[in-house]
Amino acid sequence: MTTPVLTYNPQPARPALRLPAGACDSHVHVFGPAARFPFAASRNFTPADAPKEALFALHKVLGISRCVIVQSAIHGFDNSAAEDAIAAGGGHYLGVALAPHTVPDAELQRLKAAGFRGVRFNFMPHLEQGSTPQQVMELTQRLAPLGMHLQVHFASGLVHELAPILKTSAVPVVIDHLGRVNAALGPDHADFRALCTLMEDPNFYMKVSGAERNSPAPPYAEGAALARQMVERFPDRCFWGTDWPHPNHTHVPDDAALVDLLASIAPTPDLLDRLLVQNPQRFYRFPA
Repeated sequence: MTTPVLTYNPQPARPALRLPAGACDSHVHVFGPAARFPFAASRNFTPADAPKEALFALHKVLGISRCVIVQSAIHGFDNSAAEDAIAAGGGHYLGVALAPHTVPDAELQRLKAAGFRGVRFNFMPHLEQGSTPQQVMELTQRLAPLGMHLQVHFASGLVHELAPILKTSAVPVVIDHLGRVNAALGPDHADFRALCTLMEDPNFYMKVSGAERNSPAPPYAEGAALARQMVERFPDRCFWGTDWPHPNHTHVPDDAALVDLLASIAPTPDLLDRLLVQNPQRFYRFPA
């Protein structure tokens, strides 16, 4: 039997940085509990349960009051665990679903009513979702009338071939984790330059999460530096998230350290407020 992997610290530390009121963690997942929400047979590893109660407790420690739960490949196309957490969040938690490009319109409408604001597609070798970019673009025609957006997660080198296709999207496009660039290669690398070029199109938005993934090691300075460039160039179209509970990672990041890294990513009160409060409030349409 596979031993479940604990990918987060169940006793999180408190960050030094005080976040603005209404701060939003725009990228997390929930895992299980597996006894109630079974993991997908297609999962690439078996995590320990990371249920909504642990997520809510983490956010209380970090000073976060709003959140976007992104459906994990651990649960495949069964969005029940995320939906349950959204329902328990009292309007402070919204979601992004996983679905095939053939998802019926009735299911999209149901997901929207349940608090899902978009649909995510993975173009990562370990998370291949089985849809072509063109099929995803066709789906965006059906997302548009619902006011739902597209979220994409892709290996950094794919930005060059995906960019012209994604620009045909009928809905706004959110790019995950700074395009998964290798921050050690610096801001002049072709992948990061291509991301910046793509972001010049106002239909694109960027999650500047992932400094702990795209940097060689803590304290993740390389990733924070690229994230800061993105936030300063596109201050009204960036979001941030912890990526809790850190699936498919090389180590268990300190969530308090990720929060404290925001002092480097968004170094002024105005940039921090846009990144954590204004941008997610406007884009995800949290209830007043």
